[in-house]
Amino acid sequence: MKIGILGAGMIGATAAKLFVRAGHEVAISNSRGPETLRDLASELGPKGKAMRAEEAARWAEVVLLAVPWRTPEALPPVDAVQGKIVIDAMNPYADGTVTDLGDTTSSEETSRRLPGARIVKAFNTIWYKHLAELGRLDLSVEDRHAIFVAGDDPEAKQVVKGLIEQIGFGAVDTGSLAEGGRRQQPNAPLYNRVLTVREGHSALRM
Repeated sequence: MKIGILGAGMIGATAAKLFVRAGHEVAISNSRGPETLRDLASELGPKGKAMRAEEAARWAEVVLLAVPWRTPEALPPVDAVQGKIVIDAMNPYADGTVTDLGDTTSSEETSRRLPGARIVKAFNTIWYKHLAELGRLDLSVEDRHAIFVAGDDPEAKQVVKGLIEQIGFGAVDTGSLAEGGRRQQPNAPLYNRVLTVREGHSALRM
């Protein structure tokens, strides 16, 4: 697939390397422009490239949001992601603290900001070093490190689950953007826990 990654920080850069290794084409972007990503693009090899954020979003079939949640101006234009699967890896931090969103969740807010996009919450609960180091293609999916996903579009979730498995992890579905997204928020019991897929399913039943 063609995967556009907005944000070239710890999660964005790590995910880019894993997706390229799995055989996908990747466009990486940041707020400072593609010329600042020359080294990362070179490391990604022929399947990787650096683009401006809007270009990456328009080029891609799947878009990964790995930018700060507190900067909505970093999101792509609404028309650039219409009908596309958008993986929301953001967490609602502001000034080092978690923003109180009341009855809503950060991914529901992202969905409102990007109407028409097929939002799937994923990659927001895993530490970037675990993402870089704990993928195991040699293990059965049930025994792999879990990455939690939430969303309201079953088909979009299946695509994201497939991507997660292709990079050596296993997906655990926490539910809708509302219910599941709340389970994946910072300070929730599932956040940043090292669990296998089997253990993740057990944790959801508790």
